[in-house]
Amino acid sequence: MRVISGIAAHRKLVSPPGNEIRPTTDRIKETLFNILAPDIYGADFLDLFAGSGQIGIEALSRGASSCVFVDDGRTAIDCIKKNVEVLNEVDGKFEILRMSASSAISRLYTSGKRFDIIFMDPPYDKELEKEVLLAIDRYPVLKNDGFIVVEASDETEFDYIEDTNLKITREKNYGSNKHIFIAYK
Repeated sequence: MRVISGIAAHRKLVSPPGNEIRPTTDRIKETLFNILAPDIYGADFLDLFAGSGQIGIEALSRGASSCVFVDDGRTAIDCIKKNVEVLNEVDGKFEILRMSASSAISRLYTSGKRFDIIFMDPPYDKELEKEVLLAIDRYPVLKNDGFIVVEASDETEFDYIEDTNLKITREKNYGSNKHIFIAYK
């Protein structure tokens, strides 16, 4: 696992031991950031279910203004802390929160933080993305012109979105998983 592009390009990242965390492959990460390229520079980025932190680190490396990393696992938080060390050029531009993604949404909303891009890669097939998207609908931490990217298994349904202030704007399939792009209606 490595940073693909930007100020920390080619720097290696550590992956947590075991199968608890499923890092996004470099190929999918590169495709995602090719899509995000016009919006990433200067963006306030939120990395939910951050795991190793590689997505938020890639965003910072490519010019995001800030990133908040959220994960509720101690192993993941320890890994994120090690990995952000490759970003000595961005001291003070990130925050790491150890809590559930839904709790983080409420806390970030209360503190007045808003984000241009929210990325989440929850464990597949547990409907955690639904819980978090409903929290974002209730506590609007997404800026009006911002968007959410959800990495999910190919079988994950998002039909409940119709009953919220959110809408699906794009879907990118990779075979067994996909990225769903969501914005405000």
